[in-house]
Amino acid sequence: MVVHPAVKGGEGNRLPEARLAEAVGLAGAIDLDIVAAEAVNVAKLRPATLMGKGAVERLAELVEERDVALAVVDCHLSPVQQRNLEKAWGCKVIDRTGLILEIFGARARTREGTLQVELAALSYQRSRLVRSWTHLERQRGGFGFLGGPGETQIEADRRMIGERIVKLERELEDVKRTRDLHRKARRKVPYPIVALVGYTNAGKSTLFNQLTRAEVLAKDMLFATLDPTMRTLVLPSGRKIILSDTVGFISDLPHELVAAFRATLEEVLEADIVVHVRDISHPDTEAQSADVDTVLKELGLAEVVDRGLVEALNKIDLLDEERRHEVLNQARRRDGVMALSAITGQGVDELLAELDRRLGHARETIDVALPLGDGASIAWLYSHGEVVARRDDEAQAFMRVKLDPADVKRFHQRKAEGRGH
Repeated sequence: MVVHPAVKGGEGNRLPEARLAEAVGLAGAIDLDIVAAEAVNVAKLRPATLMGKGAVERLAELVEERDVALAVVDCHLSPVQQRNLEKAWGCKVIDRTGLILEIFGARARTREGTLQVELAALSYQRSRLVRSWTHLERQRGGFGFLGGPGETQIEADRRMIGERIVKLERELEDVKRTRDLHRKARRKVPYPIVALVGYTNAGKSTLFNQLTRAEVLAKDMLFATLDPTMRTLVLPSGRKIILSDTVGFISDLPHELVAAFRATLEEVLEADIVVHVRDISHPDTEAQSADVDTVLKELGLAEVVDRGLVEALNKIDLLDEERRHEVLNQARRRDGVMALSAITGQGVDELLAELDRRLGHARETIDVALPLGDGASIAWLYSHGEVVARRDDEAQAFMRVKLDPADVKRFHQRKAEGRGH
């Protein structure tokens, strides 16, 4: 059963129905069989049970009637609220944080992702080692929550979790050092980095596949992608870039997972351009956009937001004709905004042209004179830059070339070393 408590005045500009649908999508992302879903109006938050007595009792009847084994409450529950709801309903209860951690545990593929999620899960679990779940049988091991944390020796459990957390933190430091070495190696490759960010299920991975012809998992599912993926992409001008597909964002990101997010999003800090992919067909698209900006700022990326993101208004193929024209006109009027469909490819060329244009601003224009016999250097300039003018005489080629700053340095280095290849 999925329950979204619609707190009076606490939804912001989001619709309770959309919040409930998102919670159902999260539960479906780990293959839970959902037999009931409901948005419950909550006039006043109760410290003991979150919801009023009437709502708790009515949902208890639903739990019994539908034989519910697990209830997901789509908000943050205190350990006391969680325990009291479990007693009232006679089933396992997890909150939004526990559900998202469960999904991340199922999705993490890289060693670092797995370590970060386990660390987040243990920190969360340690805060909940109260005398609870005595009526529930532990269903499985591991650090998931669907089976409960086990119930016998609380102090021993707390000590073991503390020791495991210390060990994980040490292992993560080693992994981070390795990743820093990889990043330094990447900086030596003079390709600009373009990162795709956006709310979960906005279509980032589908767009990534459309642009790079890769086969990254792209499903109509929340958090289908967790670990970042990078591929080389050639823009229309011939310029090579590295495109990075990142984890999807979500509102009310559990604070336990901020560190895991930061690790996967450090690629965004390195990016020359950040593309914000939005699901323009979603009823809460504006609220989702605001959530992405908020999470970026929380992760220390306020500078990236203020610098201005390229906006890709995705899924225009799902709009009716009138709304599609409206979105297309809106995109034409705003600088750095593209309307597109990652599925059909419509508008993708405009996005690539915008990336080319933005990266072109950073290019330096240099004038060079090369012997006509130095075909390797001339070819190098054509492959790494944009030759805007060329004049040849009997002995030399006089060229005006636009190059990325890193390539200007490489070209001068080649000349200094006397390399013609």
